[in-house]
Amino acid sequence: MRLRTLPLSLAGVVCGGIMGYAQPDCHPGTHIFLVLTAVSLQILSNLCNELGDHLSGVDGEGREGPNYSMTDGGLTVKQMWRAINGTVVTCCVSGLLMLLFSFQFSIFNYQFAGLLALGAAAIWAATHYTLGKKPYGYIGLGDLFVFIFFGLASVLGSHYVIAHSFLSPYTNGLIPVLAPAIGVGLLSVAVLNVNNIRDMQTDEGFRKTIPLCIGERSAKIYQTLLVVLGVACFAWNKESFCMCVIPAIPIFLWHIIGVWRRKGKRLDPMLPLLVISTFALAWWYAEIYYVEITCPWPIW
Repeated sequence: MRLRTLPLSLAGVVCGGIMGYAQPDCHPGTHIFLVLTAVSLQILSNLCNELGDHLSGVDGEGREGPNYSMTDGGLTVKQMWRAINGTVVTCCVSGLLMLLFSFQFSIFNYQFAGLLALGAAAIWAATHYTLGKKPYGYIGLGDLFVFIFFGLASVLGSHYVIAHSFLSPYTNGLIPVLAPAIGVGLLSVAVLNVNNIRDMQTDEGFRKTIPLCIGERSAKIYQTLLVVLGVACFAWNKESFCMCVIPAIPIFLWHIIGVWRRKGKRLDPMLPLLVISTFALAWWYAEIYYVEITCPWPIW
């Protein structure tokens, strides 16, 4: 299940959900099923990725990353398909319960239908990264889909599920919610990119990734831009800049330096570092946002 990736799937929904609770007319309790749905989708994506890479031959003997169950012979293809089908059912059940609690069992409206369609799209995206006739992860579109579903859909969607609005009472505008959505999306793409830099040798000839298209040095420049711009998105006002971004700079700088100094398998520790840092930054931003709106006295 690649448990170390789960905090990345939670970064967006925790951020959007906590900000949603700052709305006067929020829907408490929905966040439990929101988190369960996000975790289930991430696990589904991880299982499908392992099966797809195994069937395509990407996960061979010379793979730079950690070994997985199918490569080691711990799971058969049939067993993995059972796990995938069971996880799809879990995603559907938890997602449906999330929407039912959000809309108080009133399902005859376009918002419910729209979010249901988004959930179906998320399941399709989770299963087709490396599976299917033309998996989008093998043709260089992984970055785009990660940005959409881990960033925009995760933060904005979770905010809407809780608050039934994309607008923030902080400014009565979209920027306080859209900015972290873009930030989480860019940092999530950075996680995928450093993973692809690590696996350049084993991916070559099997799939097309951004690092293979532009080269290792350019991919590291791309990684630096993703991290810098992603963190900068959380600095849209002086409060979030001083209380969120400044404390986070040393950790993300450590990651960037590590990416430039390492190659191949030695890049592996940079993945969990970026995952945990992204989750911490998104969560802390949402907490500061929530206190700014709900606290009866100024904190700045």
